[in-house]
Amino acid sequence: MKITIVGAGAVGATCADNIARKELAEELILLDIKEGFAEGKSIDMMQTAALLGFDSKIRGVTNDYAATAGSQVVVITSGLPRKPGMTREELIGTNANIVKGVTENILKYSPETIIIVVSNPMDTMNYLTLKTSGLPKNRILGMGGALDSARFKYYLSLELGCSPADLNAVVIGGHGDTTMVPLIQHATWNSVPVTQLLTPEQQEKVVKATMVGGATLTGLIGTSAWYAPGAGSAAMVESIVRDEKKLISSGVYLDGEYGQQDISLVVPVIIGKNGVEKIIDLKLSEEEQAAFNKSADAVRNMNGVLADMNLLS
Repeated sequence: MKITIVGAGAVGATCADNIARKELAEELILLDIKEGFAEGKSIDMMQTAALLGFDSKIRGVTNDYAATAGSQVVVITSGLPRKPGMTREELIGTNANIVKGVTENILKYSPETIIIVVSNPMDTMNYLTLKTSGLPKNRILGMGGALDSARFKYYLSLELGCSPADLNAVVIGGHGDTTMVPLIQHATWNSVPVTQLLTPEQQEKVVKATMVGGATLTGLIGTSAWYAPGAGSAAMVESIVRDEKKLISSGVYLDGEYGQQDISLVVPVIIGKNGVEKIIDLKLSEEEQAAFNKSADAVRNMNGVLADMNLLS
């Protein structure tokens, strides 16, 4: 098994570290455009192998896409990170050109690969990748839902005083501070609805904290988060590589599901060896569906920038 991560920054390197520790690949390629950057990160990680006991081989390369040939899974983390006060929408212009170029180069050498998009704004970058790559929709996934759902579980665990691992909770909609829809009514603690355990005020607190989870961290550390995004990406890779059929909220192309078409949004999906194995079409309340539709409208507005820039051809 060969896996490639494009972008050796904090998220890409953290993803690589998680993949190596879990030994998900015999060969892991870390690619970056900055001379020597991926090479240095890969050597540093390989020097932990004797301490951590993994046998995966990590190799860093500078802009050498030939080294990625035959990759079964590719994770794209390339692009500018979000800075304090910057919205994901403001990233479109720069990151769209980066992601499109990366996708084209990857597919020259790995035409059968499954792509996981991490670059922001994720929903729009995922849509761009699908529209310009020619790949079937099951082979392109966005990572944001895995991250947002993990944040949702974290904030729920604080209110409940429990382990996040004991919680089932999903976020749908756009991967953005104002577009995501944490489904509090569907969340459970070992099958017990959390709405039976939390007051309405606590529920509202959790939902609001989840929605600004990324902005909260950006304000605290001065850039986008990396530990949870890296772990979320690796979890998706693991479900593909090991054909785990895990249910993970992911950005996927919708063709009628949730009443939406020709758009990439976060919904719960089953992830296996073929990428998206199945989209789980949850029964939403009128309020939840309205929030999801509002989110879709916002993402479509962002996608319109791609058309204005002539990037969808």
